[in-house]
Amino acid sequence: MVRTKVKPRVFSAGYKEKQHGTVYRFFTSQRFLAIVGLVFLFLIAFPLARTYSQKKILEKELADIRAEIEQFDKEEIGDLEEMIKYLNSEQSLEAQARLNLNLKKPGEMVVVIEKEEDMTSQEDLNTKNMTPENNLLKWWQYFFTS
Repeated sequence: MVRTKVKPRVFSAGYKEKQHGTVYRFFTSQRFLAIVGLVFLFLIAFPLARTYSQKKILEKELADIRAEIEQFDKEEIGDLEEMIKYLNSEQSLEAQARLNLNLKKPGEMVVVIEKEEDMTSQEDLNTKNMTPENNLLKWWQYFFTS
């Protein structure tokens, strides 16, 4: 009996494995895919981190502004309460009666002092309104007199 060499059976049915070039092997390697994945991760992570930090800064500013508003409200409420106390007091009532109603206490003498400047300026206004001036004279006075 003569023995002949038996070839092993192949399931590929005559399909030969392609020999790929170095470029194809480089782009399909796990290292390259991992590097590409890391690059994409960094490209997404950096803008996301920047946006997150800006959001935190804005939230802090907003909290500070809200605290200032609350502080101003408390101060304003305190000022308003003081104003209400003053307006309800006898002192305020007396001051308003003196100013608005020209009232005085018994035995008190009221003295009114007018400023001299106010009287002269009123007299000047009265005389200016009475004398008619032509337009040319008004312009001359506007530009060349003080």
